[in-house]
Amino acid sequence: MLGKSYEPRDQAERERFRRCFTSLLWLTYRRGFPPLPEGALTTDSGWGCVLRTGQMLLARGLLLHLMPPGWTWSASQHAVRDDMDLLVSSTERGLYLKDGPDKKTRRLSLDSLLDRPMEASHRRVVTWFADHPTAPFGIHKLVELGKSSGKKAGDWYGPSIVAHILRRAVDATTDVPNLVVYVAQDCTIYLEDVKRLCERPPPQSWKSVIILVPVRLGGQDLNPSYVTCVKKLLTLESCIGIIGGKPKHSLFFVGFQDDHLLYLDPHYCRPTVDTKKQNFPLESFHCKYPRTMSFSRMDPSCTFGFYAKGQKDFEALCTDVNEALSTSAETYPMFIFVEGKSQEEEEVRKSSTNIAYIQRKSERKQVVTSSSMDEFVLL
Repeated sequence: MLGKSYEPRDQAERERFRRCFTSLLWLTYRRGFPPLPEGALTTDSGWGCVLRTGQMLLARGLLLHLMPPGWTWSASQHAVRDDMDLLVSSTERGLYLKDGPDKKTRRLSLDSLLDRPMEASHRRVVTWFADHPTAPFGIHKLVELGKSSGKKAGDWYGPSIVAHILRRAVDATTDVPNLVVYVAQDCTIYLEDVKRLCERPPPQSWKSVIILVPVRLGGQDLNPSYVTCVKKLLTLESCIGIIGGKPKHSLFFVGFQDDHLLYLDPHYCRPTVDTKKQNFPLESFHCKYPRTMSFSRMDPSCTFGFYAKGQKDFEALCTDVNEALSTSAETYPMFIFVEGKSQEEEEVRKSSTNIAYIQRKSERKQVVTSSSMDEFVLL
């Protein structure tokens, strides 16, 4: 799962897997949030699942970006609801949050109190995905940014479009320092473009980068020859998941076991959580149990996500991913790395739209093109 291997027959390994899995952010359908732009929709149930899987992939990248290596959610160590979700009197002594005399409040676990800075960062990331117009990566902001792609609330969003929406969302916010998003073009990662995005004047270091690669791994169904390559990519520590799923049913793929994918499912509609409240409940943002699906049911249209903390990490990412991609060389590489800039191709594409006419050598005179198109060659 996301670069880590676990031995399910070992109890300690199972516990390690459980802690890592339950630390992933689980973002699902919600209902009862403020109306979305240009409409009266107060839920994304039935149409927003790809946006939700995109949010989960971005959330994974943000947690890697902001939290220390190996971080897991402290409350997930307990087989209880988050933060020891118990009603207690504020007059009781101990590890309680006070909220005035004779009021009921939530009790914090000891781990939460000892890990306050990390828990504060964790909660801050959750608030960025709140179902509110002010949240930088919430459903309202993503719908707004989707307008430039011709999408509106209630439409179906594909994995490729969501990749570009996530890039715009990160570009538009000042909440996340030193992070950029790069979206591959036509299954190609242009290294000069990534370098241009990440480089900063000395002595500043490279910005961290999330690489999103929209691909199509077959026609109507997944080409089985790509399964080994998908598995190898999921074993990389730089991989932050896959925006994928079944046809018209998006899922967030995070790993695999044998010939089955492990995933988080956004298709649970829950009430909106007011993340502006202090110590808001976290249980609906974390999933306790993974679900599995056969690779044969995977929709061929998906978007892979990768994260690199700095320049050396990006160089290692390129090496590791290229090695994993070599397993699909017998068919056709899922995507490639190319030296140079994509703008060069864009310039060629733009120049090709400027129609140029070449006059034949035998006709060295001015010609009216409207009635004598046969005198010219169209390039």
